[in-house]
Amino acid sequence: MPGPRQPEPGSPVRSPRRARRHDPGRRDRLIDAALTVIAERGVAGTTHREIARAADVPLGSMTYHFASLDEILAEAFTRHAEAIAAVFDQRLTAAFDRAAAIDAVITLVTDDLLGPSANLVLTVELYVAAARNPALRAVTQAWMQRSRDALEQHFDPTTARELDALIEGLVLHSALSTDPMTPAQIRHAIERYLR
Repeated sequence: MPGPRQPEPGSPVRSPRRARRHDPGRRDRLIDAALTVIAERGVAGTTHREIARAADVPLGSMTYHFASLDEILAEAFTRHAEAIAAVFDQRLTAAFDRAAAIDAVITLVTDDLLGPSANLVLTVELYVAAARNPALRAVTQAWMQRSRDALEQHFDPTTARELDALIEGLVLHSALSTDPMTPAQIRHAIERYLR
């Protein structure tokens, strides 16, 4: 029985072709990794290389899945905004009357928006980046609209818009202050406006 065919003398030796790794979740992992990097280093410190490192994938995966760094930033911040908007929807849909809705808004600010520090940092990073990047401003606009839609389950459109601005102001004030408002002060501010 003849053995495997040997290459002709002097011909180049080919190494076996490496099988392409099937990784259908890679794009999602890159978006999650981008959020991790943004939370750790800020938008200014976020690079293709850092995201690929955090996702434990080859650097070339970045350009395969995303046309630019701006694209992955928009995708990452959209994921962040949608996650928080879903919490808004959930809390306000569960509120059975106006008093419960007011309590839901207070819980949103004190527990959800000012809760996990990574989420707070990502929110502030988004606000700052959106000031200079129209694509990210579209992300913040969509997020504000979803928040207002959730608030409009219990409040008229004008109140919902003003309340949304109050919520954002309370979050930014707490994130940037060396003497942030206490949960009791936040409760007082929201109740004072709504009642």
